[in-house]
Amino acid sequence: METRQNNYVKKETMLIAISIALVAGFISGVFFGVYKSGKAALPASIHKQTQNKPAPGNDRNLTAMIDGIVKQVAKNPEDYKALIQLGNLYFDSGQFKNAIDAYEKSLAISPDNADVLTDLGVMYRRTKQYQKAVQSFDKAIAANPKHEVSRFNKGIVLLHDVNDKDGAIQAWKGLLAINPVAMTSTGQPIEELVEHYTAGHED
Repeated sequence: METRQNNYVKKETMLIAISIALVAGFISGVFFGVYKSGKAALPASIHKQTQNKPAPGNDRNLTAMIDGIVKQVAKNPEDYKALIQLGNLYFDSGQFKNAIDAYEKSLAISPDNADVLTDLGVMYRRTKQYQKAVQSFDKAIAANPKHEVSRFNKGIVLLHDVNDKDGAIQAWKGLLAINPVAMTSTGQPIEELVEHYTAGHED
Protein backbone atom coordinates (compact mmCIF):
# COMPACT_ATOMS: atom_id res chain seq x y z
CA MET A 1 0.00 0.00 0.00
CA GLU A 2 2.96 2.33 0.63
CA THR A 3 3.88 2.09 -3.06
CA ARG A 4 0.32 3.00 -4.03
CA GLN A 5 0.41 6.05 -1.77
CA ASN A 6 3.68 7.20 -3.26
CA ASN A 7 2.03 7.12 -6.66
CA TYR A 8 -0.61 9.53 -5.41
CA VAL A 9 1.46 12.04 -3.54
CA LYS A 10 4.54 13.25 -5.40
CA LYS A 11 6.02 16.72 -5.68
CA GLU A 12 4.26 18.76 -8.33
CA THR A 13 6.29 19.10 -11.51
CA MET A 14 7.63 22.33 -13.03
CA LEU A 15 4.56 22.38 -15.24
CA ILE A 16 1.10 21.69 -13.93
CA ALA A 17 0.68 18.61 -16.08
CA ILE A 18 -1.55 16.29 -14.10
CA SER A 19 -2.90 13.70 -16.51
CA ILE A 20 -6.67 14.13 -16.20
CA ALA A 21 -8.94 16.96 -14.99
CA LEU A 22 -11.39 16.31 -12.18
CA VAL A 23 -13.77 19.15 -12.79
CA ALA A 24 -13.61 21.32 -15.84
CA GLY A 25 -14.10 24.88 -17.00
CA PHE A 26 -13.92 26.12 -20.58
CA ILE A 27 -11.75 28.66 -22.31
CA SER A 28 -10.90 29.05 -26.00
CA GLY A 29 -12.04 25.51 -26.74
CA VAL A 30 -9.82 23.98 -24.05
CA PHE A 31 -11.16 22.17 -21.01
CA PHE A 32 -9.27 22.47 -17.75
CA GLY A 33 -10.09 21.66 -14.17
CA VAL A 34 -9.02 21.16 -10.58
CA TYR A 35 -6.54 18.39 -9.99
CA LYS A 36 -5.74 15.73 -7.50
CA SER A 37 -2.29 16.31 -6.09
CA GLY A 38 -0.80 13.16 -7.60
CA LYS A 39 -0.62 11.87 -11.15
CA ALA A 40 -3.74 9.70 -10.81
CA ALA A 41 -7.06 11.47 -11.05
CA LEU A 42 -10.67 10.98 -12.02
CA PRO A 43 -12.27 13.01 -14.83
CA ALA A 44 -15.56 14.86 -14.55
CA SER A 45 -17.21 17.83 -16.23
CA ILE A 46 -18.22 20.93 -14.37
CA HIS A 47 -21.52 20.74 -16.21
CA LYS A 48 -22.07 17.01 -15.78
CA GLN A 49 -21.09 15.82 -12.33
CA THR A 50 -20.07 12.23 -13.02
CA GLN A 51 -17.03 10.29 -12.00
CA ASN A 52 -14.98 7.43 -13.38
CA LYS A 53 -15.90 4.16 -11.78
CA PRO A 54 -13.40 1.35 -11.37
CA ALA A 55 -13.07 -0.82 -14.44
CA PRO A 56 -15.10 -4.04 -14.44
CA GLY A 57 -13.29 -6.63 -12.37
CA ASN A 58 -11.59 -4.03 -10.19
CA ASP A 59 -14.56 -3.33 -7.90
CA ARG A 60 -13.87 -6.32 -5.67
CA ASN A 61 -10.20 -5.51 -5.41
CA LEU A 62 -10.93 -1.91 -4.47
CA THR A 63 -13.50 -2.99 -1.89
CA ALA A 64 -11.06 -5.50 -0.43
CA MET A 65 -8.36 -2.83 -0.22
CA ILE A 66 -10.72 -0.44 1.53
CA ASP A 67 -11.84 -3.13 3.98
CA GLY A 68 -8.24 -3.99 4.75
CA ILE A 69 -7.25 -0.42 5.53
CA VAL A 70 -10.42 0.18 7.55
CA LYS A 71 -9.36 -2.73 9.78
CA GLN A 72 -5.82 -1.35 9.95
CA VAL A 73 -7.08 2.07 11.04
CA ALA A 74 -9.42 0.49 13.58
CA LYS A 75 -6.38 -1.12 15.22
CA ASN A 76 -4.29 2.04 15.01
CA PRO A 77 -6.40 5.22 14.67
CA GLU A 78 -3.22 7.35 14.74
CA ASP A 79 -1.85 5.82 11.53
CA TYR A 80 -2.26 8.93 9.40
CA LYS A 81 -0.57 7.33 6.38
CA ALA A 82 -3.18 4.58 6.38
CA LEU A 83 -5.89 7.25 6.66
CA ILE A 84 -4.46 9.01 3.60
CA GLN A 85 -4.46 5.71 1.70
CA LEU A 86 -8.05 5.15 2.76
CA GLY A 87 -9.01 8.63 1.59
CA ASN A 88 -7.37 7.97 -1.77
CA LEU A 89 -9.30 4.73 -2.22
CA TYR A 90 -12.58 6.42 -1.33
CA PHE A 91 -11.58 9.16 -3.78
CA ASP A 92 -11.09 6.51 -6.49
CA SER A 93 -14.41 4.84 -5.83
CA GLY A 94 -16.42 8.05 -5.82
CA GLN A 95 -17.17 7.89 -2.08
CA PHE A 96 -16.47 11.55 -1.58
CA LYS A 97 -17.91 12.03 1.91
CA ASN A 98 -15.95 9.04 3.18
CA ALA A 99 -12.83 10.46 1.53
CA ILE A 100 -13.39 13.75 3.33
CA ASP A 101 -13.71 11.94 6.65
CA ALA A 102 -10.49 9.98 6.11
CA TYR A 103 -8.52 13.01 4.94
CA GLU A 104 -9.77 15.13 7.84
CA LYS A 105 -8.74 12.45 10.33
CA SER A 106 -5.27 12.22 8.80
CA LEU A 107 -4.90 16.00 8.92
CA ALA A 108 -5.92 16.05 12.58
CA ILE A 109 -2.76 14.02 13.18
CA SER A 110 -0.48 15.55 10.54
CA PRO A 111 -2.00 18.94 9.67
CA ASP A 112 0.58 20.38 7.28
CA ASN A 113 0.39 17.93 4.38
CA ALA A 114 -0.23 20.17 1.36
CA ASP A 115 -1.07 17.25 -0.91
CA VAL A 116 -3.76 15.91 1.41
CA LEU A 117 -5.15 19.40 1.97
CA THR A 118 -5.40 19.80 -1.79
CA ASP A 119 -7.15 16.47 -2.26
CA LEU A 120 -9.51 17.37 0.57
CA GLY A 121 -10.30 20.62 -1.21
CA VAL A 122 -11.17 18.69 -4.36
CA MET A 123 -13.52 16.48 -2.34
CA TYR A 124 -15.14 19.52 -0.78
CA ARG A 125 -15.79 20.86 -4.25
CA ARG A 126 -17.27 17.57 -5.39
CA THR A 127 -19.72 17.79 -2.47
CA LYS A 128 -20.49 21.43 -3.30
CA GLN A 129 -18.79 22.81 -0.19
CA TYR A 130 -17.07 25.55 -2.14
CA GLN A 131 -15.94 27.82 0.67
CA LYS A 132 -14.42 24.86 2.49
CA ALA A 133 -12.65 23.91 -0.73
CA VAL A 134 -11.08 27.35 -0.97
CA GLN A 135 -10.11 27.24 2.70
CA SER A 136 -8.48 23.86 2.22
CA PHE A 137 -6.48 25.11 -0.77
CA ASP A 138 -5.43 28.14 1.30
CA LYS A 139 -4.18 25.82 4.04
CA ALA A 140 -2.22 23.84 1.44
CA ILE A 141 -0.62 27.05 0.19
CA ALA A 142 0.22 28.10 3.74
CA ALA A 143 1.80 24.69 4.37
CA ASN A 144 3.76 24.82 1.12
CA PRO A 145 3.83 28.21 -0.63
CA LYS A 146 5.28 26.56 -3.75
CA HIS A 147 2.39 24.09 -4.07
CA GLU A 148 1.23 24.83 -7.60
CA VAL A 149 -1.80 22.54 -7.80
CA SER A 150 -3.52 24.11 -4.80
CA ARG A 151 -3.08 27.61 -6.26
CA PHE A 152 -4.51 26.51 -9.60
CA ASN A 153 -7.43 24.70 -7.97
CA LYS A 154 -8.23 27.71 -5.81
CA GLY A 155 -8.57 29.83 -8.92
CA ILE A 156 -10.92 27.34 -10.57
CA VAL A 157 -13.24 27.16 -7.56
CA LEU A 158 -13.24 30.93 -7.08
CA LEU A 159 -14.02 31.49 -10.74
CA HIS A 160 -16.63 28.82 -11.41
CA ASP A 161 -18.23 28.18 -8.03
CA VAL A 162 -17.82 31.32 -5.91
CA ASN A 163 -18.17 33.82 -8.76
CA ASP A 164 -15.04 35.64 -7.68
CA LYS A 165 -13.18 36.33 -10.89
CA ASP A 166 -10.77 38.80 -9.30
CA GLY A 167 -9.90 36.28 -6.61
CA ALA A 168 -9.27 33.63 -9.26
CA ILE A 169 -6.97 35.96 -11.18
CA GLN A 170 -5.01 36.71 -8.02
CA ALA A 171 -4.69 32.99 -7.24
CA TRP A 172 -3.29 32.32 -10.70
CA LYS A 173 -0.97 35.31 -10.51
CA GLY A 174 0.38 33.79 -7.31
CA LEU A 175 0.98 30.58 -9.24
CA LEU A 176 2.78 32.42 -12.02
CA ALA A 177 4.97 34.13 -9.43
CA ILE A 178 6.43 30.74 -8.47
CA ASN A 179 6.24 29.17 -11.95
CA PRO A 180 5.94 31.62 -14.86
CA VAL A 181 5.46 28.81 -17.38
CA ALA A 182 2.75 26.91 -15.48
CA MET A 183 0.19 25.18 -17.69
CA THR A 184 -2.96 23.12 -17.40
CA SER A 185 -2.86 19.42 -18.31
CA THR A 186 -4.01 20.33 -21.82
CA GLY A 187 -1.10 22.67 -22.36
CA GLN A 188 -3.09 25.87 -21.78
CA PRO A 189 -0.66 28.42 -20.26
CA ILE A 190 -1.91 29.83 -16.98
CA GLU A 191 -0.70 33.20 -18.20
CA GLU A 192 -3.29 33.01 -20.99
CA LEU A 193 -6.05 32.35 -18.44
CA VAL A 194 -5.01 35.42 -16.48
CA GLU A 195 -4.94 37.55 -19.63
CA HIS A 196 -8.28 36.14 -20.80
CA TYR A 197 -10.17 36.96 -17.60
CA THR A 198 -8.33 40.19 -16.92
CA ALA A 199 -9.58 41.36 -20.31
CA GLY A 200 -13.14 40.86 -19.08
CA HIS A 201 -14.08 37.60 -20.77
CA GLU A 202 -16.62 35.47 -18.90
CA ASP A 203 -15.94 32.01 -20.36
